[in-house]
Amino acid sequence: MENLDKSWDLVVIGGGITGAGVLREAVRRGYKTLLIEQKDFAWGTSSRSSKLVHGGLRYLKEGHFGLTRESVKERDRLIREAPGLVEPLEFRMPLYRNSKPGRWTMGVGLAVYDMISGKWNHRYLDQTSFSTLEPRVRKEGLAGGFVFSDAQVDDARLVLRLIFEAEAKGGVALNYTRCRELIRDTHGQVTGLVVEDVETGASERLQASCVVNATGAWAETLHACPEKNKHIRPLRGSHLVFRARDLPIETTVSFFNPKDGRALFAIPWEGAVLLGTTDLDHGETLSSEPRISEGEATYLVDAANSVFPRLGLSLEKAVSSFAGVRPVVSEGNVSADKESRDHAIWEDRGLVTVTGGKLTTFRVLALDTLKSCFGYLPEKKAQSGDNRLFEPMVKNQAQARISADGFRTLWGRYGSQAPGLLSDAGEKDLEVVPGTKTLWCEIRHGAGNEKVRHLDDLLLRRVRLGLLAPEGGMTCMERIKELCRDILPWDDERWQTEISAYDRLWKSRYSPFSFRIGV
Repeated sequence: MENLDKSWDLVVIGGGITGAGVLREAVRRGYKTLLIEQKDFAWGTSSRSSKLVHGGLRYLKEGHFGLTRESVKERDRLIREAPGLVEPLEFRMPLYRNSKPGRWTMGVGLAVYDMISGKWNHRYLDQTSFSTLEPRVRKEGLAGGFVFSDAQVDDARLVLRLIFEAEAKGGVALNYTRCRELIRDTHGQVTGLVVEDVETGASERLQASCVVNATGAWAETLHACPEKNKHIRPLRGSHLVFRARDLPIETTVSFFNPKDGRALFAIPWEGAVLLGTTDLDHGETLSSEPRISEGEATYLVDAANSVFPRLGLSLEKAVSSFAGVRPVVSEGNVSADKESRDHAIWEDRGLVTVTGGKLTTFRVLALDTLKSCFGYLPEKKAQSGDNRLFEPMVKNQAQARISADGFRTLWGRYGSQAPGLLSDAGEKDLEVVPGTKTLWCEIRHGAGNEKVRHLDDLLLRRVRLGLLAPEGGMTCMERIKELCRDILPWDDERWQTEISAYDRLWKSRYSPFSFRIGV
């Protein structure tokens, strides 16, 4: 903290996908930019999403054509610019007789979807062809189904890559650092802020030409929405994670809950399968990590069994659960699943607040936010380099140590840090952590290079063992300690404290039965 520069063009509060996007775009334009996050990078919604980069097919149903068009274009851009991180994903959607939506409705929606993208990516299969393609779905009443395409991402790694590539170009990002106070002059103009390390209490007074409030569901704690009757509505989306052997599907199956007609999905991800998602008001405090409720868990399992009746899924077979809180700007007069996912921006004399939106369109949010900042910033600077968000993949001799697909994935997650990660790894560290697609050397790299303060930073966001491995990775804790002992500045007592704290957190927030823990 004491070495932090005291004067900035722009300070971004919030280390989720929106804040990371603003940081990246501001740095690319030459602005001296600082990002602060009161917890860990991607701690909130941005590590708890459905891991999809998608056009929002359901938004067509609600008439949000502009949002769908925007989302499709950003999805296609990310597929081009972030290979290994954002990858195309096939969806299979069974349709049943006497159930909505019907073939015609879905066909029109998918046709519009593809026309926006400029590619014809969907096709309809009759009952026999669809059953052959996806033999585990319920055959009773099956009319046929559609096959179409969207994309998948590791959401936390998307945030981290944006942040660390922005830092490589001159930006600065601090986790576990909060805004204690905004500083205004006698006219109410924001001139800076007081930032504080939440763990040490060290603080500094900083000057800033403009401050961006990108705190998501917390946005109104800094500035209430100026539009009458509009407020942030925190909506919780929860997921269950199953082993691939218990939910054996080749690619995503999107289906409709027969009880309420909501769209759900089962999606292969990192060697496991995600089942989600719910959409309901989050009535709990935002200061603690959200968790799945018993009702949500039952809802998801029952829905999955309705479409995969022969698999006999149960909550006991789940590996983990996770829940995120979406910040939706609402007038409060519609059901949760009909709320718009469009973003909102408002200004207050040097404080620019951005909230709402969706993961896929983070770049659009960032650019719109910067437009609102330009009036407060020094003279607008030319964008440096080309238009790409990410550093393009470069071949390296270290690539020979793993498969071409493996290197593509590592580059997607770590960008230009991938070759060094491979070069520094021992042969055993190039092996995969059982039950995941994570290499052991990724754990060591995250501990040594990615601002880890606590064990949950490492296991829930730098790598995803907390969601994928048995008991959140507790079964391989000795190997993790061995990999990180000479990197993290922790003695034996601190290690034990971190392990105990992580175990309690996982059981109370990420276990499939977390709702049974009274924490």
